[in-house]
Amino acid sequence: MPGLSNPRYRGIFPVVPTTFHEDGTLDLASQKRCLDFMIACGVDGLCILANFSEQFLVSDEEREILTRTSLEHVAGRVPVIVTTTHTSSKVCAERSRRAQDMGAAMVMVMPPYHGATFRFGEAAIEAFYQSVSDAIGIPIMVQDAPAAGTPLSMPFLARMAQEIEQVSYFKMETAGAANKLRELIALGGEAIEGPWDGEEAITLLADLEAGATGAMTGGGFADGIRPIIEAHRSGDKDKAFEQYQRWLPLINHENRQAGFLAAKALMKAGGVIACEAPRAPWPPMHPQTRSQLLDIARRLDPLVLRWAK
Repeated sequence: MPGLSNPRYRGIFPVVPTTFHEDGTLDLASQKRCLDFMIACGVDGLCILANFSEQFLVSDEEREILTRTSLEHVAGRVPVIVTTTHTSSKVCAERSRRAQDMGAAMVMVMPPYHGATFRFGEAAIEAFYQSVSDAIGIPIMVQDAPAAGTPLSMPFLARMAQEIEQVSYFKMETAGAANKLRELIALGGEAIEGPWDGEEAITLLADLEAGATGAMTGGGFADGIRPIIEAHRSGDKDKAFEQYQRWLPLINHENRQAGFLAAKALMKAGGVIACEAPRAPWPPMHPQTRSQLLDIARRLDPLVLRWAK
């Protein structure tokens, strides 16, 4: 029986960036190379169409293309989580069902929100997740992300895990993530099948200590982060600390300076993808920020700078 002590999915599931041509159209050839590279990093799975995939800059039609292309190209080599967030219960449920039908292992969904001011209370949020759960037969990951601006209490999340069939994974990315994970596990027990770290691993060690069994990171250097998770899982906390210290400058630069453009900049520098540009109106990375990113990365020799050469 799946549960906290026997999760279906654990480990590192980095976010796949969405690749564009210079003119802003989808670059599916680069997208496929990106997927191949990330699998070569030894990931336990992948996540597509997340905020770090620029999901808010793609059309519904492009979402379908990206989902189908990614799942068909991965072809079961690793499980793939598809982000299906939408304000509408109906649209989110339909997106989730289509993702499941195309082969998604899980869907990730933020609580419903719109813009800076439209938010919903707990009763509406619970009904929203119940509607999505009723439409699918795969797990739902609740994304507690700052972008949603919706406070989610741990008693509320634990109750949803216990009462809504598919709500079983939780990615904590708001302030105090480790304490939230600790409280969620204490309240929800086995119903909390997947307590996960997020936000580019900036709080990874604290979250692992709190009981996180998975991490959803940026996509550029999973080969550096995976050993931290594996060392901690095996009980070698000294090695986990040592490896975290080593990779922290790059983790920090991604989280605090480069943002979701970090993975694409690294992949472009390494020849994995053809273009690192975001889609307008998002601005390109500042040249100095990019230079610092690559300088830090070269000191660490991640696979991203060697894989395509």
